[in-house]
Amino acid sequence: MKSRFYMLLLASGLGLFSCAQKEYPKEYTDEVNVFIGTGGHGHTFPGPTLPHGMVQLSPDTRLMGWDACSGYYYDDSSIMGFSHTHLSGTGIGDYGDILFMPVVGEKPLVAGTTENPDAGYRSRFSHEEESARPGYYQVLLKDDSINVELTATLRAGMHRYTYPKADDARLIIDMEPTIHGHQHPVTQIRIVNDSTIAGMKYTKGWAKHHYVYFHATFSSPFTYKLYSDTIYQPDSTSVTVSTAKAVLTFNNLPANKCVMAKVGISGVDEEGARKNVATEIPDWNFEKVRQQANVAWNEALGKIDVETSDKDSRTVFYTSLYHTYIQPSLASDVDGRYRTMSHEIEQDTAYTNYTVFSLWDTFRAAHPLYTIITPELNQAFIRSLLRKYDESGILPKWELASNETGTMIGYHAVSVIADAMMKKQCNFDLNKALEACVRSSVYDTTGITPMMDRDILHNKMMSPAIKYKNELGYIPCDKVGGAVSQGLEIAYNDWLIAQMMKENNRKDLYDEYMKLSKAYRNYFDPETKLMRGKLSDGSWTTPFDPASVQRPSNYVEGNAWQWAWFVPQDVDGLMELVGGKEAFVAHLDTLFTTSSELTGDPNAAADVTGMIGQYAHGNEPSHHIPYLYNYGGEPRKTQALVDHILRTLYHNNPDGLSGNEDVGQMSAWYVLSSMGFYSFCPGRPVYEIGRPIFDKVTIHLEDGKDFVIRTKNNNKENKYIRSMKLNGENLEVPRFSHFDLMKGGELLLEMEK
Repeated sequence: MKSRFYMLLLASGLGLFSCAQKEYPKEYTDEVNVFIGTGGHGHTFPGPTLPHGMVQLSPDTRLMGWDACSGYYYDDSSIMGFSHTHLSGTGIGDYGDILFMPVVGEKPLVAGTTENPDAGYRSRFSHEEESARPGYYQVLLKDDSINVELTATLRAGMHRYTYPKADDARLIIDMEPTIHGHQHPVTQIRIVNDSTIAGMKYTKGWAKHHYVYFHATFSSPFTYKLYSDTIYQPDSTSVTVSTAKAVLTFNNLPANKCVMAKVGISGVDEEGARKNVATEIPDWNFEKVRQQANVAWNEALGKIDVETSDKDSRTVFYTSLYHTYIQPSLASDVDGRYRTMSHEIEQDTAYTNYTVFSLWDTFRAAHPLYTIITPELNQAFIRSLLRKYDESGILPKWELASNETGTMIGYHAVSVIADAMMKKQCNFDLNKALEACVRSSVYDTTGITPMMDRDILHNKMMSPAIKYKNELGYIPCDKVGGAVSQGLEIAYNDWLIAQMMKENNRKDLYDEYMKLSKAYRNYFDPETKLMRGKLSDGSWTTPFDPASVQRPSNYVEGNAWQWAWFVPQDVDGLMELVGGKEAFVAHLDTLFTTSSELTGDPNAAADVTGMIGQYAHGNEPSHHIPYLYNYGGEPRKTQALVDHILRTLYHNNPDGLSGNEDVGQMSAWYVLSSMGFYSFCPGRPVYEIGRPIFDKVTIHLEDGKDFVIRTKNNNKENKYIRSMKLNGENLEVPRFSHFDLMKGGELLLEMEK
């Protein structure tokens, strides 16, 4: 997305910013709008990163409030600086580490506020003077007329500042800012020499023990002042306090008035950060780093080619694909060292550590997408999950910076492992995987690393829900919060374990876990045909309002309407409970046609967005529901709904998502569904056919083969599928196997009104 301001400069040849470089030829990265999701409640960031890179170097416009989760919010008009770590689309904030802010002259050593930027070093900016694409970001800081350009490698960021004049050019390095204002008991800044600075930050936030080290080298020498908060520390070359700050002054700028910085980060130590940046950015060629980032993104985005005359749909598609590549993030240094779940430092050059596993979200579509376009990488993610199991004694649920946050419900590392296993993608320790999956399903608090927060262990990782589901067969809602949601997701997780046991000839465990997988039936209320909370004495909770959204309640981020359908492992069984196919379809119709009004606590409804009736596309529990019509014998209703969601709930603008991006899941739904199919039940290697919106899609598989989805008579009016052919053979039902896709070939879909 190139601003008119920047384009005018390039076209006029004025050279106002002498470091600015020419445009690149048209390629996949031209189709990405990195600002999609930075408005509304998408919680994405626009700054440069590489596919699954350690560094996410991006501007920060705010730190507090729900829409500060990524540090950047499109409606803001001032920037407080540029930090090196960010989360993509989460509903909880963390990171925002190691903030750099170029300034001219003396500034207060506080950031200031969005309401009063002049109270600090914050600067105003305009979107007309801002541009970004994958791997590159540029903005003019209006208050001091400084042009900032950023690019990145896997483990390092590169800054280029063009100051308006040669004197009084400064840079503030502030270790205080942290997204959502988490505590930072220890920060350090250390002067290495007149062009190098290093340090560390230890934060206790969503990640209870988060360490990040940095090593920064500058293209121009500097003088410096170090501060403890705002108190000057004279005659010091190092400061170790809760809030360390530095002001660097560049006294002799080159003729082009540019200062460049190369900043490596590490979760291990300063030496790791130094090696990372020295290895990945050996010289001062900013354009080379930018171009390498562009090449990396083109290679990643080029896994899929789409053909369409609808430019906005193409942009939304490639931006969605871009979002799915941001996290999980690399967490190993170039020398193979990494921080374990027990916060010890290990070195293993044969292993790559990753972090940011938002598994409750990403098991649904993001990881299934990886099994198609990057299966080797997905198996590397699984090896990382299993290594974390070895280190902590339990599979991760929502892992962040070598910390288990325990966020959300279920044990969906099982989902990711089972989906890969059932697709015969097993480049990991199979026996360990089976052991780890069973361990997650059994209530046992022993053998867990003492580094894990005790509340997280006892109430989230080893929730009493697991104990009750094994002993009573259901989770009583007067004993455990979110009992219905937990019970439904755990029943699905247990079904996955059963499938893995069947695959590995463990009939005893297969029978046991298949029985557990039927526990969803215990929550089904035949009167309302919804899933309802049950008390310890076996009676239903009263009163019962299916539209109510509360915290706490029997449901997690949703209500009875949205959670009534989470039985992907046994749709036939759910259909039988409802009363057969016709009754099931009629009941499903009611979900989409009933009033969208939510009752209860308005604050609890923040995640329940993107409403169609009581269907909420803005949150993950609903994502499989449109494809249920395929099972009810009404695939045209699936096709119409998918068409409606693709065209009305995803847009080519900052407020282009109907809910949080959630580390790639919201976008992965679009990527799969817009191609014409969806992973309805991860762990069952089958895809449901929906409504393709592109004329032709070519998926370039890792073995060199292509799988092509060709759509005949495709236009906005022709949203229904008339015929389906896979490699020339008619499909009788709207689904096909993963193995057919991975062999390559063609799916031909003929459309009609």
